[in-house]
Amino acid sequence: MSDTATALKQALTTIAGATGAALVDYTSGMALGTMGDSTGFDLNVAAAGNTDVVRAKMRTMELLGVKGEIEDILITLTDQYHLIRLLKGRGGNGLFLYLVLDSSRANLAMARHQLRRIEEELEV
Repeated sequence: MSDTATALKQALTTIAGATGAALVDYTSGMALGTMGDSTGFDLNVAAAGNTDVVRAKMRTMELLGVKGEIEDILITLTDQYHLIRLLKGRGGNGLFLYLVLDSSRANLAMARHQLRRIEEELEV
């Protein structure tokens, strides 16, 4: 099991192209922890803004009657990937991991796989 700081550090050191990571409470919009050098923007502001993305998707799924659960949400920019992974189990309800990747250095499939593994080890 790992704590928030350990999980964020692991994301930055084991996921190729990772430049920033955060653990976010999407009920309040607050980042419970941030780490990294996401030059050009504030991870706390990005974390808060992405709570709106999560809430909007959940609302839309409810309106459509979609019964599945969100695993992750991917936002692609010209030079970055923003990966949002909703936490399941062990007190993770209402939380997500937010990862910023340099798209020129990242392997998106591996990043998703590694972030899932980090989530499984995270003790909130």
